[in-house]
Amino acid sequence: MPAAWTTALGAATTAMFLTGWVEGFFFYPDARTWSTPAQLGVIAEDVELRAADGSRLHAWFLPVPAGTVARGTVLHLHGNAANVSNHLPLVAWLPAQGFNVLMLDYRGFGRSEGRPTLSGIVDDAAVALNYLRTRPDVDAQRLIVYGQSLGGATALRLLARDAAGVRLGVIEAAFSGYRTIASDATTASPLALIVPLVAGTLPPPADDPIAALAKIHVPLIFVHGTRDRVIPAAHSKALHAAAIDAQLWLVPDGEHLAAVYGPGPWRDRLLQAMIAAVR
Repeated sequence: MPAAWTTALGAATTAMFLTGWVEGFFFYPDARTWSTPAQLGVIAEDVELRAADGSRLHAWFLPVPAGTVARGTVLHLHGNAANVSNHLPLVAWLPAQGFNVLMLDYRGFGRSEGRPTLSGIVDDAAVALNYLRTRPDVDAQRLIVYGQSLGGATALRLLARDAAGVRLGVIEAAFSGYRTIASDATTASPLALIVPLVAGTLPPPADDPIAALAKIHVPLIFVHGTRDRVIPAAHSKALHAAAIDAQLWLVPDGEHLAAVYGPGPWRDRLLQAMIAAVR
C-alpha cells in the first residue's frame, strides 16, 4: 500500500476514533427496566421501527384511554441516559389528558439496535415522526414534538428538517450547541484541556440546535429551570433569542427536567398550551 494511502487511512481511522470517543460523552444508554407502564397506570404498545441505517428501533406507543378521542399525539424525545422505561414517568401523565405519546429509544438505547451518534438520533427521530403519520389512530395534523435535554436539541434539528403537521415544539432544558455544552460540562474537569483539541470531531456549528432555529416556523416553548446544574438556563435563553416564534418559561429554582415532572402550575400551564396548539 502506498505510503500516502497509509497516512490517509491512519488519519481517517484516528478521526473516526475521536468522533466516536467524543460523541460517547453525550450518550449513557442501558437496557435496564426502570419502570413499567403497568406501574404507572398506562398502556404501552411495543412498536418496531427501522432506522435509516437498517437498525431496528424500539418505541412505546401510549394511547389515550379506551373510549377517549385523542386531542393530539406527542412524539417524545428523551435525554441522554438509560432508555424509555427510565423516562416514562416524565410523560405517563399525558394519555389521561387526551394525548397519545410515542416514546422512542434512539439507536443503541434500550431494545434498539445500533450505536448512537448525534446526527443518527436525528434520523431516528425523523423515522418516528413519519411513523406517527401512518397510524390510523393518529391525526397527522395534530402533532406535538416534546424533547427533553439531549432530546430537546434533537427535536430542534428534526423540526428544521420536517415539521409537517406539527403544531408545537416543547423544548425542555436543551443546549444550544454541541461544542458549547461540551465546554460547559468540562469547565471544572481535566477534560477541559482536551475539549478544544477534539471539538472539531463534533457536528459543525451549522448542525447546532441554535442554527436549526432559522428554519423552524412551528411555535416553540422553551422550558428551563434556573437552578439547572446539568445544562445552564443560559442555553435556553440563547435558543429563545434566536427563534422565530417562541416563548421562554424560566422556572424559578427549577432543577434539570423538574419543571413538569410532578403535578403543579408549570405542568398545568404546559397542558393548556398543548391543548390550545391542537385545537
